[in-house]
Amino acid sequence: MKILLVTAFSLMIGLANAQTTNKMKLNAGIITEKLQESKDFYIKVLGFGVTFENEFYILMHTPDKSGEISFLKPDHPSQRPIFQPSFGGKGVYLTIEVENVDEIYRQIKAKNIPIAFGLRDEVWGDRHFAIVDPNGVGIDIVTYAKPVE
Repeated sequence: MKILLVTAFSLMIGLANAQTTNKMKLNAGIITEKLQESKDFYIKVLGFGVTFENEFYILMHTPDKSGEISFLKPDHPSQRPIFQPSFGGKGVYLTIEVENVDEIYRQIKAKNIPIAFGLRDEVWGDRHFAIVDPNGVGIDIVTYAKPVE
């Protein structure tokens, strides 16, 4: 009887935890006419791969497949109205956390990619720089560190 109660209690706790844990995965999407330019940029500059592609949509992944970004042609008849207007090119940024921002900075500079702002250290601990994708999206490339006290 004691084992049965312990087992029932364990199952109840497990079910309660399962109901309160919401695993989420974010996939940022940009509605743009620049599908090919976006694909080329994310592959050549950042080493992304293509997960899925058709004539109006591209799903891409980071080199380690931990993150995704998608690009969708505007006004495509298969999409609901909310997913039809094209992105205006302002007010959005992405942050890509890397192990060695200095190395990524050197690699991107060697490819002659325009740098929005150069490598810098922030008082809150970030060491980062930024570039801009073909859609006007700012990309903050960062290595996090504890702030210096």
